[in-house]
This record gives sequence, structure tokens and C-alpha cells, in this order.
Amino acid sequence: MDILATLYGWEISLTKSDTDNDARDRFVLSKGHACPALYATWAALGLISLQSIPTLRKLGSPLQGHPHVVDMPFAETSTGSLGQGFSAAIGMALGARHQGLGSRVYALLGDGELQEGQVWEAAMSASHHGLSNLCAIVDYNKLQSDDRNANIMALEPLAVRWRAFGWNAIEIDGHDFDAIKNALDAARNTDGLPTVIIAHTIKGKGVSYMEDSAPWHGSVKLSNDDISRALQDLSLDNATAQDWIDGIVN
Repeated sequence: MDILATLYGWEISLTKSDTDNDARDRFVLSKGHACPALYATWAALGLISLQSIPTLRKLGSPLQGHPHVVDMPFAETSTGSLGQGFSAAIGMALGARHQGLGSRVYALLGDGELQEGQVWEAAMSASHHGLSNLCAIVDYNKLQSDDRNANIMALEPLAVRWRAFGWNAIEIDGHDFDAIKNALDAARNTDGLPTVIIAHTIKGKGVSYMEDSAPWHGSVKLSNDDISRALQDLSLDNATAQDWIDGIVN
């Protein structure tokens, strides 16, 4: 959420009319299963209604479990199969450069996603073409759906690996807004090669019982008490938290 808030609040200007502007900056959520965070960001920007959020993954809702470009014109491409969104982002960056548009492309990847071979083929292609208009951001929370990354397939030394593939690699605290903004500025001012921002994050940040816990990765059911505790951890008062619970349940 901190990464998306900074991207859309600081780096990317997006309005409903921008979807018809070829020169717009583009964002690709390569880790498409994280789309609830993206939908929440769009709702905060007024691109979709806040009232639509509780329809997540319900039949007939445009807010499905992965971004769908037909239902959501603000989604630059449909993503879900890990690694493919990153490749699509590289195609967008190449296309923008060929057309002389001057626009930038941002792609958010999960760290578990980096275990996909396609990611490294794409990374090699981006550096070969010198795509300085491309910025990848890795949500590096060290967890994936089954376990810790290190137990499934280790990624370290991660920054060294990206640099070996010809990328400018920047490591930051992914919950520090100033650090995120400074890294995005540095990426924009880098010529001749793409930039990857390795954002060290904590899964479930801000919700005490979810933080750094693999079982909360996904496919879980929240009780009303769970929701209440989470909203209170995020500094909502009891009345506001109850309003949110009522809205979600009803």
C-alpha cells in the first residue's frame, strides 16, 4: 500500500480521461493477486467508487481477483500468471520509446515472482535495450504463498543479481515514503539502463496479527473480530471500524 500510495500520489498522474492518452505513464501490477491494494488506491483517487470495494471477487463485479483490462480501463494489462506482467511492461516501455512519447512505465513484482524464469529473461531484454523509461519495483517481504522465500528458492544476493543483469538497483525501506520518492526520482534521472527498486517490506504491515506471517498471504476468511482488530491497528476508532465492518458484511 505504501508503494502504491506513493506511486499514484507522487509519480503517476492518473484521471479517468488519461486512458485515451497514449503519452500517459503506465503502471503494471505484475503480482496481480495484490489487486485489492490497487483497487483501494483507485477508489482513493476517485477512479472507482468506494462502494464497489466490497464486491471484490463476486460474480458480475469488475473487481475480480486479478486486474482485468476490459472491466478496468485503468489496468494497463490483465495480469495473474506471474512474470507475464513484467514482460508486458517491457513491451510498453519499448513501444513508448519507439514512438518518442517520453512516458514512463512502472511494474510492481512480488519477490516470490522472481523465482519465475520469465522474469530474468525479461530483465535481460530490458537492459539489452537500455530501457531507462522502465522502473521495476520489487515488494520484497521475504514471504510467498507457502513459506519464506529462502525455504522455497533463495533470492539473495538480490541487488547483485539485478546489477549483473545490467540494471540500476536501489534498495530501500518500502514503508518509508521519503525513501520511495527519492528512489523514484533517482530512477527517473538514470540514463541508459532500467532501474529496479528493491523495497524491503513487511507483509501485513500495520496489522499486528498479520505482520510477517505466511498463513495470512491469502485464501483466508476474516471474522468480524479480525476486521475490527485490523482497522483499530490501522488507527480507526471503534465507530468507524464498525461502519466499515457493516459495509463489508452487508
